[in-house]
Amino acid sequence: MSHTPEQLQIFLDIATEAALDAGAIIQSYWGNLNAIEEKGRPGDLVTAADKASEKAILEVLRRHVPEHGILAEESGKLGDSTSQYLWAIDPLDGTTNFAHQYPPFGVSIGLLIDGIPQVGVVFDPFHNELFRAAKGLGATRNRQPIRVSETVELRNSLLVTGFAYDRRETPDNNYAEFCHLTHLTQGVRRSGSASIDLCYVSCGRLDGYWERGLSPWDLAAGVVILSEAGGKITAYDGSPWKIESGRILATNGKLHESLSQELLQVKPLERWANS
Repeated sequence: MSHTPEQLQIFLDIATEAALDAGAIIQSYWGNLNAIEEKGRPGDLVTAADKASEKAILEVLRRHVPEHGILAEESGKLGDSTSQYLWAIDPLDGTTNFAHQYPPFGVSIGLLIDGIPQVGVVFDPFHNELFRAAKGLGATRNRQPIRVSETVELRNSLLVTGFAYDRRETPDNNYAEFCHLTHLTQGVRRSGSASIDLCYVSCGRLDGYWERGLSPWDLAAGVVILSEAGGKITAYDGSPWKIESGRILATNGKLHESLSQELLQVKPLERWANS
């Protein structure tokens, strides 16, 4: 079922309201955290700010679209699981950064319609940057249009990536790819926030991004913003991207094939290959 631009704009405005409310709450917790917990995996943190932010988002969604399904990082699946509408929410993407008072971090709210991300809002309350997009409506930063970079060669690129929480236990940990591409580019950054990474590729600050071990709430908003900003999103090998895979290759489109080829060439680091 297709949706009109007017319908998508309504959903975009709802997501924006929720993200700004949540961002204000996160700002109120900056430097005022009393407790930081681990959720079972080393380094996978949750704070009072995460929980309060998610509560604010849920209140907005329940007020405007109570019939929609929700997938939230802290609360899990909520509402109608059979609905064609699924909101994927990360109330504080970059919790480890936030807990250490180190930016970036942000609120990420994406809407999947029939399983496809079509609306996305990411709000960075530290830098006061609001990224928004809906399918066919373009992408903006603080209400101004954004586009991906024009970089065409890896040697002139600045990339970003991340490492999954289980990186200590698995050979599939992205270390080898990080080292390999560091030598082929002007640099590889690790921000600690997948949604912010996608937004930075969207507005041309970065040229490409890859990562594994991700959840739908990490990506649902950012992929819409990047797509509408002219970027390209696939699996590592260039095949169609699936949100449930937990892996993503996202670029300005111009260096997508070369980055894909390099990722496919990388072998695991020797430490892990022989373990």
